[in-house]
Amino acid sequence: MDKKLIVRVPSTSSNLGAGFNSLGIAFHLYYTVIVEEEMDEWQVNHALGDDIPHDENNLIVQTILSINSKIHPHQLTVMSDVPMERGMGSSTTAVVAGIKIANALGDMDLSLDQQINIGSKIEGHPENVTSAILGDLTISTFDGDMCTTVKASMPKNINVLMFIKNKESTKPKRPLPKTIKFNDAIQSSSFANVFVASVMSNEWSKAAEMIERDKFHEHYREKDVPELNIIRKYAHEIGIRGTYISGCGPTIATFGTESELNKLRDVLNNHELDGNFRLLKIDYEGASVRGE
Repeated sequence: MDKKLIVRVPSTSSNLGAGFNSLGIAFHLYYTVIVEEEMDEWQVNHALGDDIPHDENNLIVQTILSINSKIHPHQLTVMSDVPMERGMGSSTTAVVAGIKIANALGDMDLSLDQQINIGSKIEGHPENVTSAILGDLTISTFDGDMCTTVKASMPKNINVLMFIKNKESTKPKRPLPKTIKFNDAIQSSSFANVFVASVMSNEWSKAAEMIERDKFHEHYREKDVPELNIIRKYAHEIGIRGTYISGCGPTIATFGTESELNKLRDVLNNHELDGNFRLLKIDYEGASVRGE
């Protein structure tokens, strides 16, 4: 390889209320991998913590080799603004980076659909992978073999306020039930359907209402994320709808205009929640690869 390869993957959030394992969205918070010279063994330079391997056991390298085991080892340098294990797609960013690197180094010419299928099989669900690769809002279904995805367009004036807890809980995440009530499934499916239809017809107020009406998973997880109802309460007081648990938590996301979210952040800063707020724009382009 004559020049460095730079791969940039956006952070993602999934579910958006009732869109469980189907709805995903990408944000302006990035995981960047620089592919440098060939080495005798894989070397991954990063400052992400002692739990993240620096060798062939790193998730990026594992993904590369699962796609093309013949790719020669390289030195990789990782720089990330994506919080680890906070429901913001940190593992997905590594997987998608690995897919992009394998495609480039192996001259594989994988289509976007092929890349999405590979990532969905690795993750076991599609929504983070599709939004990381395509950007913006994605709606996906995955049957274990094939992923079908539609990319929609969020309103250009809508941003997101992320509440990111300072520390991940040491308690295991509360398991979801194996079954739910039939009527709850019907209602949650209809909420997700109306959310998507509202976004596509540019009726954001309806879409925002639907985000907060999930019965698939938030009811079971909100006990582990007590900040959800606090943030939702103060958001409602200033007229903002669209707060939800990002992924399986503990990060909480609220959609709104920049002015609305700045006002909400000012209010919440007075309540000493154990975390910090990040106001983010939506990434509309998805993962990128360039050489220099």
